[in-house]
Amino acid sequence: MDVATVRSPTPSPSRRILSSFPPVASLSLLRGPRPSNRLFALRRRGIWTACGGAETLVAGNQREESKSPASGKKVKKDEGIDLKSWLHSQGLPPCKVLLKERAPQDGKHCSIHYVAASDDLQAGDVAFSVPNSLVVTLERVLGDETVAELLTTNKLSELACLALYLMYEKKQGRESFWYPFIRELDRQRGRGQLAVESPLLWSESELSYLTGSPTKTEVLERGEGIKREYNELDTVWFMAGSLFKQYPYDIPTEAFPFEIFKQAFVAVQSCVVHLQKVSLARRFALVPLGPPLLAYKSNCKAMLTASGEHVQLVVDRPYKAGESIVVWCGPQPNSRLLLNYGFVDEDNPYDRLTIEASLNMEDPQYQDKRIVAQRNGKLAIQTFQVQVGREKEAILDMLPYLRLGYVSDPSEMQSVISSQGPVCPVSPCMERAVLKQLFDYFTSRLATYPTTLSEDEALLADENLDPKKRVATQLLRLEKKMLNSCVQGTVDLIDQLPDNSVSPCPAPYAPILK
Repeated sequence: MDVATVRSPTPSPSRRILSSFPPVASLSLLRGPRPSNRLFALRRRGIWTACGGAETLVAGNQREESKSPASGKKVKKDEGIDLKSWLHSQGLPPCKVLLKERAPQDGKHCSIHYVAASDDLQAGDVAFSVPNSLVVTLERVLGDETVAELLTTNKLSELACLALYLMYEKKQGRESFWYPFIRELDRQRGRGQLAVESPLLWSESELSYLTGSPTKTEVLERGEGIKREYNELDTVWFMAGSLFKQYPYDIPTEAFPFEIFKQAFVAVQSCVVHLQKVSLARRFALVPLGPPLLAYKSNCKAMLTASGEHVQLVVDRPYKAGESIVVWCGPQPNSRLLLNYGFVDEDNPYDRLTIEASLNMEDPQYQDKRIVAQRNGKLAIQTFQVQVGREKEAILDMLPYLRLGYVSDPSEMQSVISSQGPVCPVSPCMERAVLKQLFDYFTSRLATYPTTLSEDEALLADENLDPKKRVATQLLRLEKKMLNSCVQGTVDLIDQLPDNSVSPCPAPYAPILK
């Protein structure tokens, strides 16, 4: 379900926002400013009020939801559009799930719903099967598969198109077919299983929680990408005949300020599902009863899959009645889970750190080294992945590349060029220099974090810790653990060198690590 894994090898700048991907922000505050055009104003049906004080996607408000049955018809009307009841009324077959409620951690928002088993389930059981008529895809939004492919090539991502569609649907109020679904999305406010919004919606002070982590930079870059998508909205709106006909007076950038589009985009990002073995116009889907009502888990293998005229969930483990149902989120590191869904998985086997190494372009032998690197499957600028639990393997994978960068004698370089494989002549002196550079790199990355591991542990022991601070601290703690393992692995290799008294060799054109 990792949207990032399906992008083309050379995405345009406006599409790269998905490559760092992706629970999320809500579709709240999606209502645009009051238009001056009278005809435009007449199209605005329904006054949508707040849940917990913020404007939302839904027509009801928190006061209505909290009234007792004896208080009147308003409660009864809202109960009539309960998401699951609405789905059954629109063709959802009998299923083995129900919606349960969980109180928010921060006490500032509405409680969130989640999908739980209504009966005992065994691995292989179909929990639910949603008809395609109740699934939102680009094919449905744009009405034409060819147009869908055209619009999402070098212009907008699928997420942006889906977000634009839901924003327009919100303007229809209760008259929108998707009203009950949008109502539920807004209730969630993209908070998912930990009730934390994506860092894309955090304030500047809240982003400081991520100081030291590359994720902070990724958040800022993703925000810039969303801005580029927003600037393309009007062009695509005119190209999409179905959108233009349905909303002829609602030019996107006039109807929706950027901050509102950003919230909608992040909300869609949190719940979009990547379907396999379907046409391109159906591969990204919004599935009622899917995320964020379903919790993500890295070690789960159950996925929402397209099956004929339905999208169904076959569970991969037994559940007792009332237990929350989980699905696989794809092989995503914790940095992406936080960015896309607002949570960190402590048991994530796919967690990783990225190291960028590059040959020094000032090296007189740069071109020869670049050719040797390419011959061995590496680039002049090479990315290495440090997988959790496999830190020493990552170091061993990096060593041949770094050794190549340290070769300075022309005769040695000729020997490397004529040899087969990634092996360079290595002296203890050179090996120590290579390992010393790695050691300095890992320790310098650790020094960028404002807290130590023990301080992180103390913070997480505080039951009253702000949820955003908690999830950020969890991420930083796991990153530091990997870096500490890298430091220890490097020290172990240094200790294996034959002569500890040898000083490191000079390296005038050492590789560059980022």
